[in-house]
Order: sequence, then structure tokens, then C-alpha cells
Amino acid sequence: MKRLINDPYEVVEEMLDGYVRAHKEHVKLLEHDGRVVVSKQAPIKDKVGVIIGGGSGHEPLFLGYVGEGFADAAVIGNINTSPSPEPCYNAVKAVDSGKGCLYLYGNYAGDVMNFDMGAEMAEADGIRVETVLVTDDVVSSKNIADRRGVAGDLFVFKAAAAKADMGADLDAVKAAAEKANDNTRSMGVALSSATLPATGKPIFEMGEGDMEIGMGIHGEPGVRRGKIESADKVVDQIMEHILGDLPLASGDEVTVLVNSLGATPYIDLHICYRRVDQILEEKGVKVHRAFVGPFATSMDMAGMSITLVKLDNELKELLDYPCNTPYLVIK
Repeated sequence: MKRLINDPYEVVEEMLDGYVRAHKEHVKLLEHDGRVVVSKQAPIKDKVGVIIGGGSGHEPLFLGYVGEGFADAAVIGNINTSPSPEPCYNAVKAVDSGKGCLYLYGNYAGDVMNFDMGAEMAEADGIRVETVLVTDDVVSSKNIADRRGVAGDLFVFKAAAAKADMGADLDAVKAAAEKANDNTRSMGVALSSATLPATGKPIFEMGEGDMEIGMGIHGEPGVRRGKIESADKVVDQIMEHILGDLPLASGDEVTVLVNSLGATPYIDLHICYRRVDQILEEKGVKVHRAFVGPFATSMDMAGMSITLVKLDNELKELLDYPCNTPYLVIK
């Protein structure tokens, strides 16, 4: 492992301290809970509170998307570990302005259990909290409701946050998140394991020169392991799975994300995006907006993922809605 850290058991606290120091114009840590990153604007009067969160190690997911026009708070767990219930509850107390709050996070058992407990604590105080789980990873289950949430989190969060910023009520904000989730699909490839700061060892073993198609951001098994292939061949396989699950017709519009899992550089990502765009162009599908870069990572893992969002007029408006956060600015 080659990492620039201090105490391996203090990496999350030190990262959060450094993050709010670097981006103090946007965010702060909740005074009585150092695991909750809150927008400097929150709570906003007559606005549904949008709360995102999950384990550390996926930066800029989740903390990087707290700010103007986006999430009101992010609840941060340990590396690859869900936040505990109390910070989930504290985030609600910090951002609720009387219209209730929406929890948004990837579909992982620990997150579901702890955020649900946070919601129960908030509801005991008379605050309504709803939840939408992100389920965009196409190969994680045949049953969509059982799928993992990966880089598609970004677009589900964005749609809900935009709707909330427009002044919609909690039911409408939740519906916007569900619509975005229903139209978002992702799949990735890992070329190496991430390394855990506490142990200095990889999460899983992968042979030199190997890759795994469909692996999850925590090292969950994919669909095939083999020798690293060309960018075009890898993209072709991923797009086959995504397009088989999200049928697109000529004339449809999409938003595309080619996402680095941490160690894969922009040069590789743009080579991959080139092939994604070629495939969509051949199908007559228009790319409305493209995102290329590290948006949902797995620490120092080499690899990338592709996300497609099928757009209609409402989703296009929500995803184009202005926001200003440390790691996403849309004007």
C-alpha cells in the first residue's frame, strides 16, 4: 500500500476535518456530531431536507455533493461501512425545516438498517422521513429491488435535490428520486483491489494482469474474471449488459457517466467514453450531457464504471438544474 495517511484508525476523522477546512464556504461539520457534513445554507425554510450518505472510501461520494442546489447533508460511515443510526438522526434534526426529509443511499443491508433506525428516531420527534434506495448496478441481481447502488447514486441524488430546491413537497421529491432510479443503470470493471488503510492490505486478491467485469465498489463478485482486454472490448461487454437492461431506441436521450474507481486516469476514461459514444451513436441515441472523471470511487482501486440515465423532459430539467458543490457545479 502506498498511501499518505497518519494514524490508520483516524483516517475518516482527519479526512473530514481536512474536507471542511478546504471547502468551508460550502459545508461544515455538525457541531455535536463529526460524522455529519451539512450545507452552510441548511436548514432552508420551506424546503424538503435531502440527506445522502454511506461508508467512506468512495469520495467525492457522498460528502462532495453537499451544497447549494444539491444535498443538505451527508452522513459518513467508516471505510466501506454504513453510518450508525445516531448521525442519520442528527442529520434530520439539522436540516429539517418542517417539510420532512428524504434519505438517499445505495442499497446495502447495513445502510438500510441504520438509516431506518435514524428515520424511526426522527419520526418519534414528529419529523416525517422517507427513503429511496439506489439500485443501479445491473449485474448485482436479476431482481431490481435487490440490486446495489453504485455510481448512479449521483443522478438519483441530483434529481431529488433539484426537485426539493424547486419547492416541491416530500412526496414529489421522493417520486423524482424513484423516477431517476428507475431510469438509471450502471456496471463496472475492476483492474485491481482497493487497499484498506487499517491493514495496508488489499480487500481481495487479483492476479497481475487480471480484471473482473461487473465487480462492485466494495469488491463484490462480478460476472467474469480474466486477463485485461482492450478498452473497446471491455466497454462493449459492459454496454451489452446495460443496454440489455435499459432498452434504448433511436431518438432517445441519455446522460452518460464514465467513472473512475480511483486509480484510473482521465486518459483511459476518455478512451472508454469514446467507445460508449460510438455505440450510442450507432443506435441513434443522443447524449444530452456527459460526465467523465472520479465521481464515485473505491479508494485506490483501478477500474471504471459506466452509467446511463434515460431521459425525459422532467429528468433532463432536474439533472440540468443548477448546483454549486465542491465536486459538482452545474450552471
